[in-house]
Amino acid sequence: MTNKTRIALKLAYIGDRYHGFQIQQNAHAIESEIFASLENNNIVNDTKESRYSRAARTDRGVHASGQVIAFDTSTSFGDSLPRIINHDLPDDIWVWAYAEVPSVFDARRDAVRRDYRYYLYDQGYNVPDMKESSRLFTGTHDFSNFARKMEGVVRTINRIEVCERDGFVIIDVSAPSFLWNMVRRIAAALEQVGAGFQDSGWIRELLDPKRHPIHQGIHPAPAHGLVLQSVAFKGVEWIEDEYSKRLMRNAFMNARIRHATMNAIYSGL
Repeated sequence: MTNKTRIALKLAYIGDRYHGFQIQQNAHAIESEIFASLENNNIVNDTKESRYSRAARTDRGVHASGQVIAFDTSTSFGDSLPRIINHDLPDDIWVWAYAEVPSVFDARRDAVRRDYRYYLYDQGYNVPDMKESSRLFTGTHDFSNFARKMEGVVRTINRIEVCERDGFVIIDVSAPSFLWNMVRRIAAALEQVGAGFQDSGWIRELLDPKRHPIHQGIHPAPAHGLVLQSVAFKGVEWIEDEYSKRLMRNAFMNARIRHATMNAIYSGL
């Protein structure tokens, strides 16, 4: 019997070209690219046999700097593992850290905290009002008005912060787990407050869905503003690959230059 090691990987990706993270039929998903690289390098040949798990299922257009996956493998590459996987990945997906984890490790169930960041282009929002209203989300609430399903909707938000930076309002939210589109719906609600269409009293009503139910809840903010920043685990010691991180930063800089150039072009049209 072949000895197997359980490995966890930290990933970053730009979600623009993909129909979400999770592999799906007749759609280009980020996992499709990851599985192809793992198979090409004989790291994983069967996701079920490898007991593959993911920390989060980001939607179409959502980005990540700290997604986590885990799997069993009998192949050992040591510290070169991230570079070997990256060699067969497109230039908008990167593995930048790895860790050997216990055989029972599950990237979804063992996560103790998930950190999301939403970038909202500042259109003259009242940021102090947004900050005041954001504090209402902290703690345990029924988030029915921020979800599509009506069961299992109680969640606890550990931290939420709103700040201004480089022409954007940035909303950071941390919790052990989230409902589908929950962060994007929170961002949309805070945008309504910032634009002056609603106030903190409205947020209080949204967090009291039994008295103030909203049919189908708040419509989520656009996916392209959301980033899965990080996922935290107890006792996992990550080994970061500086070369892979440098490639990732260079790609981010090139993308920033391109978007800044396009912004100037749009402004001049």
